[in-house]
Amino acid sequence: MGEDQKKKIIYSANFLLVCVLCLVAVVISETDPADLKILLDFQKGLENPELLKWPANDDDPCKGPWPHVFCNGNRIAQIQVQELGLIGPLPQNFNQLTGLENLGLQRNKFNGKLPTFKGLSNLKKAYLGGNQFDTIPFDFSQGLDSLEILTLEGNPLNKTTGWSIPSDLQNSAQLQTLSMVGCNLIGTIPDWIGTMASLESLRLSNNRLTGPIPESFKGSSVQNLWLNNQDGGGFTGTIDAIGSMTSLTTAWLHGNQFTGSIPSNIGDLTSLVDLNLNGNQLSGVVPVGLTELNLEKLDLSNNHLMGPMPKFKSGNFSVSNNAFCQDVPGAACAAEVLALIDFIAGLNFPVRLTSQWAGNDPCKGHWFGLSCDNQKVSVINLPNQHLNGTLSPSIAKLDSLRLIQLKQNNITGPIPASLADLKSLTSIDLSDNNFQPPLPKVSSSVRIVTDGNPSLNGGSARNSTGGDSPSIPGSPGGSGTKDGSRSPPGDSKPRGGSKLVVIVAPIVSFAVLALLAVPLSMYFCKKRKGSQAPSSYVVHPRDPSDSDNMVKIVVTNGSTGSLSTLPGSSYQSINSAGTSESHTIESGNLVISVQVLRNVTNNFASENELGKGGFGRVYKGELDDGTNIAVKRMECAVINDRALDEFQSEIAVLSKVRHRHLVSLLGYSIEGNERLLVYEYMPQGALSKHLFQWDSLKMEPLSWKRRLNIALDVARGMDYLHNLARESFIHRDLKSSNILLGDDYRAKVSDFGLVKLSPDGAKSIVTQLAGTFGYLAPEYAVTGKITTKADVFSFGVVLMELVTGLIALDESRPEETRYLASWFWQVKSNKERLRAAVDRALEVTEETFESICIIAELAGHCTAREPHQRPDMGHAVNVLSPLVEKWKPVADETEEYSGIDYNLPLNQMVKGWQESEDKDISYSGLNDSKGSIPSRPAGFPDSFTSADGR
Repeated sequence: MGEDQKKKIIYSANFLLVCVLCLVAVVISETDPADLKILLDFQKGLENPELLKWPANDDDPCKGPWPHVFCNGNRIAQIQVQELGLIGPLPQNFNQLTGLENLGLQRNKFNGKLPTFKGLSNLKKAYLGGNQFDTIPFDFSQGLDSLEILTLEGNPLNKTTGWSIPSDLQNSAQLQTLSMVGCNLIGTIPDWIGTMASLESLRLSNNRLTGPIPESFKGSSVQNLWLNNQDGGGFTGTIDAIGSMTSLTTAWLHGNQFTGSIPSNIGDLTSLVDLNLNGNQLSGVVPVGLTELNLEKLDLSNNHLMGPMPKFKSGNFSVSNNAFCQDVPGAACAAEVLALIDFIAGLNFPVRLTSQWAGNDPCKGHWFGLSCDNQKVSVINLPNQHLNGTLSPSIAKLDSLRLIQLKQNNITGPIPASLADLKSLTSIDLSDNNFQPPLPKVSSSVRIVTDGNPSLNGGSARNSTGGDSPSIPGSPGGSGTKDGSRSPPGDSKPRGGSKLVVIVAPIVSFAVLALLAVPLSMYFCKKRKGSQAPSSYVVHPRDPSDSDNMVKIVVTNGSTGSLSTLPGSSYQSINSAGTSESHTIESGNLVISVQVLRNVTNNFASENELGKGGFGRVYKGELDDGTNIAVKRMECAVINDRALDEFQSEIAVLSKVRHRHLVSLLGYSIEGNERLLVYEYMPQGALSKHLFQWDSLKMEPLSWKRRLNIALDVARGMDYLHNLARESFIHRDLKSSNILLGDDYRAKVSDFGLVKLSPDGAKSIVTQLAGTFGYLAPEYAVTGKITTKADVFSFGVVLMELVTGLIALDESRPEETRYLASWFWQVKSNKERLRAAVDRALEVTEETFESICIIAELAGHCTAREPHQRPDMGHAVNVLSPLVEKWKPVADETEEYSGIDYNLPLNQMVKGWQESEDKDISYSGLNDSKGSIPSRPAGFPDSFTSADGR
């Protein structure tokens, strides 16, 4: 055979082999029919499938290939459709794509129920964040054995009930990234997360998680830890665990309720670049190790950190609003302050103390539980404060201490022997704790009480005084008296008679009690019968100018019962099974049972939530007759002295003032940890929503006429507070979010928790800074001095918001427009610039712009830099009234009304009117007319007078 012939045979064989291989490849590339069906179902369920650009006549995505789809053999291995804007659900049989390895659905608008991923054992990466999935199945993560990345952030999953981190994920041993930011997680972080060896990024921000950081996180390899901004209080406990997480680069723990101190070993985190602890309740001294880390960003603001202000190696840091003893970094603290810090460190930094112990002098300001003599701490008085921990020996450094009162706590450990060094000490009460022996050898003149410490007294009560072996009354050889002092020396009276006393005394006591029992029981039964009354009620006018428009609230005795409103004079008694104790802050106010408010708000259901503020949440409640109320509920996490002061202030102020443009307080409730305020319901909500969120909330923007009405309503309400009420008040927090609108868009001022009684005349008062930046008058923000003119300034800023539709302070705006009051001053006098600044939602005519110019000028006067240059609120009312109330007589009025001829002299008109009335109906004479005026109802504030009608 020749060479040419051999070559032809080889060539033919190769060609045949290539054809066979191509044929095999074609056969292999045909997509699995089940996978293809799921893809087509996925496409059909979309509202905008054209964005996929999948070929219409091609049924083989693995052969094509189709855009965004990638195969491994004939199985779908990847779907990458991120950021295409796709809208629609996923097929519920999505988990049948068992060859799926990588899924990228992030940042679309997928919605509906998230299908289970159960059994997708090959899935390594699932990017599902930035969509609108509303439900996640319980078995979603079962069998995801190969999973490395799971992101679900931003999906409103199980919004009403919430959901917990699935326990099945602990079987995903290769998991590196778990991102569940803002998807309604509830419950605690499970311990097993801290044991996952591969986990590097854990992002759980903006959920409703609670509880502590698990102990298992100590030594964890997590690098990025996001636990910040949990709703409803957030995480609690200490942050000790992060001190040993040496791989950490980013730790965001801000916006929670963490307590205790910053871990002393935090300096070991040499990889850390970003640490945010803002807005917790951390205390103690900042560790030196933290100051020496090379951080890119550090935020320790809004805690209770104490001791010297630290000097940081990092340049980008924030430590504002803490309790440092000095304002100068590195400046030393007074010795007494350092001793007190050690004292509360031993007690695990109780928030009640750390929130109030600030500065460098415990004898200045309000250091709770301390008293001073001659500028030295002389008394520690902290009984029944739920203190735990140990008693620090540093307490002996307070060398002027004469009294220590720590009874009824849970303090353990030994009593420091250094107490014997306190020369001024006269009394120590450590009863009802859990102290351990031995007792310190204090002077015999010191009275030391140790009742109720089982380890000290063998479980029995014990009072003693100083000495090596304090006596126990009644014990063998004991010579102690009842109050714990020793028997006088030389007292050798025979004690045999005491046994007779011990036997006889109980018998005599029992006989006396038996004789008294019968008459006492009869007396109390009679008194109870005489004092019991039917359910009481209080009538509040919804609008003080309209006496017919009232709300009647029925409350059964003992604060047990339900709440009802009944119009007119009808009355109905309603019983409830809820029983609880109520306490009255001020006589004449309506106290309502918590059970009542639970009933009408459906147990404070989330669907009834109207909003949230610094105080807590506000819920809508519906009474038996359909009347709506608003219930403001203080969250347990914010219950501190300041919050309680605001709570009582709101009750006190709204009990003394009542005006058609001030939100009415209908009642309140104090039971256990519950603090609730009940208001009239304002259906249109806060003015701020209508000005700044109308577009996103799909609301109609406010017309200029409505804005003028709102401005006048607010001015009248504030004028009443400042000038027309029996006492003059300063609101201190007037802003658009504290202005509420009714169905008719008439406005009422709300939130009176920061109100202060105004001094007489033009005098100012000095008070702790409160309010909202952007609305604060400059003199108040700088000096703390305040008059009613601070409210005028805030009102001027609200006027600017009404004109521009811009919020008072917005960090996202360019720097020149960030602070509205400052920028508005630059544009208000230039008509062209002012017209350009007007809210785009307003239709500006020449007539409208004329009144806008007047409002701009008034806003400028109200926000003048010097308080004396600002007008009072009465002037604002006078400027606004003509713009709103333009009255014109009707041209075609008839001269006669109800048969009365107005051309007659007055006495003849009156006579004719009386005669016509006699013919139709009988009427009461003038002497009886007062009887038709209802008497002031119980609970109605005494300060409400006819002068309040403005």
